[in-house]
Amino acid sequence: MAKKKSGKKKGGGKLSKMSEEEKILYLEQKALAEEEMRKKKEDMLMQFLKDKLSKEEKSSKVNMNKLNQQWRQIMRESKSKELKKDIEILSQTFERVVDRKDSVISALAKDTEEAEEQYNMALRSHLDNVDILIDHHRRRLNTLRDEYHEELTTIREEFESEQSLINACHKHELQMLQDVMFAMEQNHQEKESDGRQEFQSMRDEIKNKNLEEKHALRIQLEGAVESLWKQFQAALKNYNETTEERKIAFENLKAKDEKSAKEIETQMRKLQRIQDTINQLRAKMQQNSRECEDRNRRLREEREHVQTHFQQLKSEMNNNREADRAKLTQLTLQSNSAIKKLKKVCDKGEQILRLSEMCRKLETEEEKVLPFYASSLSQEEQEDVEAAVYESPSEPLATIMHEYTSLDNFWKRYNKVLLDKLALDKEKQILSQENQQLRNVLKQYLDGISVNDEILSQNNPLFVVNHKTNVKLSVPVLDPRVRRPEHTVVEAAHVVKHIV
Repeated sequence: MAKKKSGKKKGGGKLSKMSEEEKILYLEQKALAEEEMRKKKEDMLMQFLKDKLSKEEKSSKVNMNKLNQQWRQIMRESKSKELKKDIEILSQTFERVVDRKDSVISALAKDTEEAEEQYNMALRSHLDNVDILIDHHRRRLNTLRDEYHEELTTIREEFESEQSLINACHKHELQMLQDVMFAMEQNHQEKESDGRQEFQSMRDEIKNKNLEEKHALRIQLEGAVESLWKQFQAALKNYNETTEERKIAFENLKAKDEKSAKEIETQMRKLQRIQDTINQLRAKMQQNSRECEDRNRRLREEREHVQTHFQQLKSEMNNNREADRAKLTQLTLQSNSAIKKLKKVCDKGEQILRLSEMCRKLETEEEKVLPFYASSLSQEEQEDVEAAVYESPSEPLATIMHEYTSLDNFWKRYNKVLLDKLALDKEKQILSQENQQLRNVLKQYLDGISVNDEILSQNNPLFVVNHKTNVKLSVPVLDPRVRRPEHTVVEAAHVVKHIV
């Protein structure tokens, strides 16, 4: 201490003897020397820390290997103990199950044989019932086919009889119409011949009367004509003498006039006679036309009535034919659908039998020995259920359920398999959760024993302080099966800081 004080005094004496510039230079040199010393100390400290860190890494690797070895040994011991206990339990249960199965197998061998015989008998009875049903259905189809053919033959006979009757009526009425037409033609010809005869007789009477009148007039006029003729001859002679040329011309014109007058008279008579005959014939024709129209109207009405009746019968026949065709098509469709449904039922039954055989091969020994689970109901509850089953159903759903009482054993086996499946699914879910939990624990352990930047930046499960870790482990640290040896860990930086 005295040396240090004397050194300080000497330094103070030096500074007092130096000028300002020398003082600044001296202080700068002193600062540089101190800076160099500080850097050397820092380098030495860094080198020491690096060495310490390498030693710590080596020791941590050694400790980690020791920890892994101890952890493996602990896990092996605990797992071996658990496996031994499980093996003992399983061996005991297996022996019990084997003994029980042997006793049950010896007791139920006869029951299985009887069940096989009952199954074969039920199968044979079912096949016999199916054959009986098919035969009944075929007989029903044959009877329906025979009834259809009988009805078809009867309808065809009725149709042919009605058709022949209608054709006979039509021919008879046509023959009657032809006879009526022939009679009308004969009557018309007779009336025409009578009219002609009457016309000829009247014409002859009129002609004879005209001839008689003409003869009488001729006799009366002959005397007057002779007297006048003489006078006329005298006057004519005088006149001829005076008018010879005019006479010749007048004679010619007179002859022509007489000729024309005769022709006009004859034509007028002919026209009158023709007009009379036309009027008579027209009146007769009108009367005949009225009679023919009445007859034709009556015949037309009868023909329309017959035609309407024929159309009605034809429409009824067509309707009956369409109805029979529709019934036949419906019957064929129903028969085809029934055959298809029966084929589907047969195929489904064969498929069920095949599936039952396949499932029988896949059954376990316990399921073969005890196919039906024991009822969990008491004796009173079982009696109540049987009484409810034997009661007459009051609802349609209950009647339908009573029809399927023979499937109770099937539903028992189905429910047993379904319960086993649900139990296996539940056990699988529990085991998967346990497996996932163990995987997470293993992952945390592997992350803890590996050293890298990513792992060090996260929570480390192996970093334990005061029996506590910063990671939530699924297995507690204080568990004796996974208890770790206690090690005191001190950071190297803390040691160097205290040493320096």
